[in-house]
Amino acid sequence: MPFELRPADRVAYDIVSLGEVMLRLDPGDARVHTARTFMAWEGGGEYNVARGLHRCFRKRSAIVTALVDNGVGRLIEDFVYQGGVDTSLIKWVEDDGIGRQSRNGLNFTERGFGVRGAVGVSDRGHTAASQLKVGDIDWEHVFGELGARWFHTGGIYAALSESTADVVLEAVQAARRHGTVVSYDLNYRPSLWRSIGGIQRAQEVNRAIAPYIDVMIGNEEDFTACLGLEIEGVDDALTSLEVDSFHRMIENATEQFPNFKAVGTTMRSVRSASRNDWGAVAWSKDDGLVESIHRPDMEIFDRVGGGDSFASGLIYGLLEGEPIAKAVEYGAAHGALAMTTPGDTSMATREEVLRLAEGGSARVRR
Repeated sequence: MPFELRPADRVAYDIVSLGEVMLRLDPGDARVHTARTFMAWEGGGEYNVARGLHRCFRKRSAIVTALVDNGVGRLIEDFVYQGGVDTSLIKWVEDDGIGRQSRNGLNFTERGFGVRGAVGVSDRGHTAASQLKVGDIDWEHVFGELGARWFHTGGIYAALSESTADVVLEAVQAARRHGTVVSYDLNYRPSLWRSIGGIQRAQEVNRAIAPYIDVMIGNEEDFTACLGLEIEGVDDALTSLEVDSFHRMIENATEQFPNFKAVGTTMRSVRSASRNDWGAVAWSKDDGLVESIHRPDMEIFDRVGGGDSFASGLIYGLLEGEPIAKAVEYGAAHGALAMTTPGDTSMATREEVLRLAEGGSARVRR
């Protein structure tokens, strides 16, 4: 085990996540611009990890976020309840009636099919979560009085506004002070950074956060864009990750950030929106480089949330004290199963994940 975890019986939570939770509106088999009905889900990169750890892996999870106290906010809260994630750390913001001051985020997402890729249309400007500032959350209460074994956040939330980057930095510093293991998913999204300084700002923010991270998650594009790492052989249209490239990335990253105790990434090659090659690679100081089972030409129902489910499976393995080789199998299996069902969040069970991680098949079970 590359790091020490706080004893489970001395803390309230196995994992706490920080991030925005949006209402996802899914047009099903239609397109956003032609749909007449939408299925509603909840979702958000950092939240999906906490939900997966509770709903699939039965860990005690909580989300730190902010919502406007109106019908949409309470609908999102109800979804979070259904996922079993503790809502007591949500900061509620007064509704001004029309959302002039603050609002709840919406995410219209098409699943894609065949040659038509998945498409996301976010409507999340001036949201309650994006307006959180340093001092709004009592992190001493979260990590000191309540306590958590693990804390997870990421680059999506850090990019939401000028203030959220500071909130992330405040949170990871507090978590480390209290002996909580910290993971971070770089999750580079050019559209989020574009209006607040672009790639230069992304690197400034993420390089300030990186020294406080124990487990870093991201692919080569994430590491080059967010951390400014120069890795030979990486192009701007990266669609898959070679193991030797990942190894070079690890060597470069850990030289600059020796605090990284583990690093993980998915390996995805997109044949079409409906078929991907899928796998994962990870590294730890104890065990070095490991690779999961590779699943070529895997059928995809809804790819959104696959990476988040990989992260929650990886974290589950590390929380259980498993070696990185087993943890990466849990992550890859959970991500694969999550993409067989609609919505951002996983509908898999722990037993299904463990069976698939051990090489199980899709045969009917009666």
